[in-house]
Amino acid sequence: MCRLRRVLPLLLILSGLATPASAEPPKAKKALYIGIDGTRFDALRVAKTPHLDKLMEAGIHADNCLILGARYRKNDTISGPGWSSILTGVWADKHGVNDNSFRGKNYQQYPHFFARLKSQQGGAKTVSIVTWKPLHDHVLSHADVAQTYEDDSGDWVQFDKQAADEASQQLAEKDLTCMFLYFGQVDVAGHAFGFHPESAQYVASIERVDEQLGRVLEALRARTSYAEEDWLIVVTSDHGGRGRGHGGGHDSPEILNSLLIVSGPSARRGKFKRQTYLVDAPVTVLAHLGVRIDDAWKLDGAAVGLRGDE
Repeated sequence: MCRLRRVLPLLLILSGLATPASAEPPKAKKALYIGIDGTRFDALRVAKTPHLDKLMEAGIHADNCLILGARYRKNDTISGPGWSSILTGVWADKHGVNDNSFRGKNYQQYPHFFARLKSQQGGAKTVSIVTWKPLHDHVLSHADVAQTYEDDSGDWVQFDKQAADEASQQLAEKDLTCMFLYFGQVDVAGHAFGFHPESAQYVASIERVDEQLGRVLEALRARTSYAEEDWLIVVTSDHGGRGRGHGGGHDSPEILNSLLIVSGPSARRGKFKRQTYLVDAPVTVLAHLGVRIDDAWKLDGAAVGLRGDE
């Protein structure tokens, strides 16, 4: 019995060495999903965009993320179907939106990605902030906080500023899990002055959005819980443009090629070697947040750009 009493303390010490009490707990998974309407990547590279540049440096990007899939190409190359794919993870033959009328929408079967997150993580706090009202009116569901800023004034520069202000304020909330933030002024500038890197007004609109995004990222990094969190930042656009439009762009690379940035500690680095698609973006966000992708959802996208995904 005396020998056993001498051995037990030694076993406890060895056990403590095997599993150090100083091991860091896993960081909480969070996501900021950014949509910048009507943005050509070649114009972004001409513009002065220090904040988007840093996101690319701290992650992986594609300059040819396709806005249409191989299976279905009948929808127009415009915002309604584009953002529906970006928010649901499926192509237009499933979500039902082929133009900006939103007729035929099938979001009950193929809902906003917030619904997929909430189905497995009911306590997740979701925030949607947009400056194109149809996204708020037609697509959105399962948002704890939802705000849209479009009104009859048509001042998208002001709308985007208001959206960035609201996003910065919401990011101060400790329990936030996922935010979708949409900027609309780049598309508006393209329609007015041309979708092209030689259009000074178009390039200037990208620079203004980058400035607003910088304020949002500053607010994110100022979170009191930031050191205990693993933020994934995903940036994409619904289409490019040619001339002053982007409709009927099924055979136009300037319209078909969008951008995709996946950034943060959990993202790989460099440039995508595989083809990426709009529908990959929301699935990547869900995968980072720990959502198990259910085959019954019939998603068309795949998680891309995350460490260990390829």
